[in-house]
Amino acid sequence: MTGVRHGDGPQGRPETTEEAHALLRSLLGAWALSACSAEETAAVEDHLTECAPCAEEALRLRDAVGLLHHERDLALDPLLRSRVLDNCLDRRPARIPVPAWAGPYDAETARLDALLQDIGRSEWHAPVRLRWFADGLQASRSTDVSGVIGHLLAVDGLVAAAVGLDDPLAPYGEGPFGTYGKGPDGEDPYGEGRPGPGPAERTEAFWRALEERGDGRCLRDPWRHQAHTLVRTVSLAGRGVTELPVPYGTYTLPLRDALLERAFECWLHADDIASAVAYPYDPPAGPHLHGMIDLAARLLPAALAERRRSGLAGPARTLVRAGAPGRSLRLEVEGAGGGHWYVALDSPAALAGPERQVALVALDGVEFCRLVAGHLTPEEAAAGQEGDREAIRDVLHTAASLSHL
Repeated sequence: MTGVRHGDGPQGRPETTEEAHALLRSLLGAWALSACSAEETAAVEDHLTECAPCAEEALRLRDAVGLLHHERDLALDPLLRSRVLDNCLDRRPARIPVPAWAGPYDAETARLDALLQDIGRSEWHAPVRLRWFADGLQASRSTDVSGVIGHLLAVDGLVAAAVGLDDPLAPYGEGPFGTYGKGPDGEDPYGEGRPGPGPAERTEAFWRALEERGDGRCLRDPWRHQAHTLVRTVSLAGRGVTELPVPYGTYTLPLRDALLERAFECWLHADDIASAVAYPYDPPAGPHLHGMIDLAARLLPAALAERRRSGLAGPARTLVRAGAPGRSLRLEVEGAGGGHWYVALDSPAALAGPERQVALVALDGVEFCRLVAGHLTPEEAAAGQEGDREAIRDVLHTAASLSHL
């Protein structure tokens, strides 16, 4: 490797193969950017056929250059972000990692932000129809892309306020935007013991406050800032905040479930936006999707009991002591994120299991999520049904009733 080259011209070429290798390796960056002269390009490419380390480095550089083009969009390899982060964390672990239970929210807000970055200015006013179930019927509301982001900002603010952050809606107008309905004087305008505004009330109030404003794109920054701040706050707080109550108006979720619910909503509304602007959008990663399905399955028994008290579901067949086996429906969810769950039918406190299974419902994971989001009717959702017809109908309608604006 230290032999002398003969016949070097007057251009100052190196005389040893080691010097030639060093020179050609130093040109790899320029070669990847197509910034070499024709003579340099030929020399580099000749060298790459003989030197495996340089060829490998050249390939990495050329791939990296491809990622610098602004024309690239969300069609990038969906695993690219994960591989880059894994490589970075292998080299230098994060001092304060994002807890696993906040991972779905972190991932789905990042995916939606990438979509918002890609769409054009005019597409922020593309019509979007939001759908959910209310009182057993499918409801809908017309808005646009900026309205959807305003809705996410308003409802995510419930979680933000619960962890001690400022209400993001306060700067946009006067009125009881706060999670707990506290006015500027600290008094409760809703009265002692009454719940504060829930997702629908906050959203409608925010939309009214925005009617006189201009470009809705201004909402992307406050929404993105709130999402980042939420993730950072719960990461710094550690495990002690997982059970912190987050009021949703008429009901409450622990923080870990509230962030999972917000990840679910973020995905479904991002899909609404993508459909409105004709953009491809994939479901969440399998483990994240499984967590969302698990949350919905855990909420079903209590929601079914509430519908029964309102006369919207059939009566309980038997009285069951807390912790005792009761009638159950087996929910089989197929595809990525799938699994099986048993839903207690007669009492939320009953023990659900195969011993007293009376019905089976089987459906695809994404379809189940669309049912829970109010995007599908119960009649459209179930792919397979077996057993007690009343129990099946009640559970499917209860799943749809979990949706809200």
